[in-house]
Amino acid sequence: MTVHDPTSDSPFESKSCKPLIGITMGDPSGIGAETIVKALADPSIRSLARFVVFGIDEILAAAADAADVRSFWFSLDASQRRRVDSGVIVIDHKEYEAGFWMKPRPTLEGGRLSLRFLDEAIEDAKSGAIDAIVTGPINKTSWRLAGCRHPGHTEKLAEAFGAKRVTMAFVAGDLRVALASAHVGLFELRNRFTIGAVFQPIDLLHQSLRDWFGIERPRIAVAGLNPHAGENGAFGDEEARIIEPAIQMARNAGIEVEGPFPADTLFIRQRRTRYDGIVAMYHDQGLIPVKMMAFDQAVNVTLGLPIIRTSVDHGTAFDIAGANAADPGSMKAAITLACRLAVRDATVAPAPAPQPAAIADDGA
Repeated sequence: MTVHDPTSDSPFESKSCKPLIGITMGDPSGIGAETIVKALADPSIRSLARFVVFGIDEILAAAADAADVRSFWFSLDASQRRRVDSGVIVIDHKEYEAGFWMKPRPTLEGGRLSLRFLDEAIEDAKSGAIDAIVTGPINKTSWRLAGCRHPGHTEKLAEAFGAKRVTMAFVAGDLRVALASAHVGLFELRNRFTIGAVFQPIDLLHQSLRDWFGIERPRIAVAGLNPHAGENGAFGDEEARIIEPAIQMARNAGIEVEGPFPADTLFIRQRRTRYDGIVAMYHDQGLIPVKMMAFDQAVNVTLGLPIIRTSVDHGTAFDIAGANAADPGSMKAAITLACRLAVRDATVAPAPAPQPAAIADDGA
């Protein structure tokens, strides 16, 4: 493994180099460290890229000991920033209350540190020092205790990068699901459910399927909001009043999209495999089928950011933290997808995004 001084000529600037992927550990009390160690312990994963982990060396080492994994990384203090030419380095943060992480629960310290890991990864992504961000699981209560007003990674990243339109999506093989709303209470959804809110994930999913996944003419299906997709107004008019106009707007923009379909049958294999992606109207409508079909294998992807960001599809799992019981499948998948997208991003110039004026007035 080679650690390189950024003040000298670095091979990181060469297009022939493997991508440099930043991984945030997430909440120190959760299973983030364990999943990262187990994922990167796989030589086939490590061979895909170079890696910088923003976390705490002591916690990663404890996870490695519990999993009987030999240390494979080089640790540097957070003040000793270097570029890595190969392998894995850990940007270590020592300024914490030793041992607080051994009692897994939401804490102010856990929120503060997980936010710091993320802030440093964002800073490096903005400067071009890393090619993608993979985020470990955070605890939203810990973030609130630390004074963070953002409900999750997606919203914080959107603000940090000044992204006006972002969408939470999940990828598991050929299952790709984007959400029209994410961290919004069901009763609050009625105040945010607009034509623009439905058009945005259709548009961003179309762009990502084309630019990231190489599908020249993506086919997208859209779920209805109400039971039976409203059944011609019998169970609500949102399909006719909001979803159908959003679909028509997308068609006018040249997107192949169909719907709205009843959500209870849209995800069965015979129907979903006709399409390259699905747009769900709210969090659980999309996440329940994703997690039933691909738990510990799905990847959370943020669409609309100027950088690549992937994440695990699970939380901190405080109930099993420290027990060497976490499955690294989703972390492996998140790292693999980030590497794949970073390589494609470096070699394929994406098509220009549509002008914001196309969705400025959603008619709501």
